[in-house]
Amino acid sequence: MTHGNSRRARVLAAAVGAAVLIPGVVAATPAAATTPTVSCTSAKAGLADKLKKDITAALANRKGTVAVGLYDRSTKTTCTLRATTSYDSASTVKVTVLATLLWDAKKHNRYLTTTEQSLAKAMITQSDNAATTRLWKQLGMTKIKGFLAAAGMTKTTPGTDGYWGLTQENVTDEQKLLQLITAKNAVLSDNSRAYILKLMGQVISSQRWGTPAGAPSTVAVHVKNGWLQRATHGWRVHSLGTFNGAGHDYMISVLTQDNSTMDYGVTTIQNVAKAIHKDLVPTTSGVTTYTPTSTPREAFVAVPEQG
Repeated sequence: MTHGNSRRARVLAAAVGAAVLIPGVVAATPAAATTPTVSCTSAKAGLADKLKKDITAALANRKGTVAVGLYDRSTKTTCTLRATTSYDSASTVKVTVLATLLWDAKKHNRYLTTTEQSLAKAMITQSDNAATTRLWKQLGMTKIKGFLAAAGMTKTTPGTDGYWGLTQENVTDEQKLLQLITAKNAVLSDNSRAYILKLMGQVISSQRWGTPAGAPSTVAVHVKNGWLQRATHGWRVHSLGTFNGAGHDYMISVLTQDNSTMDYGVTTIQNVAKAIHKDLVPTTSGVTTYTPTSTPREAFVAVPEQG
């Protein structure tokens, strides 16, 4: 690493309380010129049309570029919007990092070490960047790409030079990941899936915004969010969530960019989430919302450790 790069890394690593702007890195692929529309299918009569109408209404007059993925196993319902548009992952990639760690451990027939468990918990429940950087470096690109191939996440491209927050992802692949986490499969063991869901269910309260908004009390909530500001396309604000209970088993991915502020992106995601929860699990109970009260403490682009 050159002295200039080393100095830049130190500056980035020291940034606290403000998002990091990374110049000179290609931005996420812009959306097509034509405005895509929400597409839904369902085995339950009338549900697809209702979801399409309500998700579309939730996004009416909202600025920004929004991608949505929904899948409910119980009603065989799927909704998509911009499912193949790529976004900078920010911290949503941390679910992939944990899944890769567990997938690799399973291949070697071993348990996670005490250190790995500590790092994994900090990474998911508090979105700890230093913990993520350590695990990312430990795994290395070969293992990360190996997991992506095994998971069928063919359009996910890991960030280079230690910048895991610049991993390119889309809704299609994130939904594949959430489906792997929530049902028996050959990629992740049952214990691994339970561990991921446990940590996603223990995310600290200040980071439980996004897809859980409007979820009824009758469903269990598991979430991982990400947010990042860059010089182009403004704020990226993302939320991944899985929900089970009340006869439903569903997962939601919402990826957004071109937001003027983090709060604006959060509101957009929560508008979509509330519409989905209401249509899938009708309830009279109040909805849960979250409004950020301060500048995010973390910069969601990691830098390689120096040494």
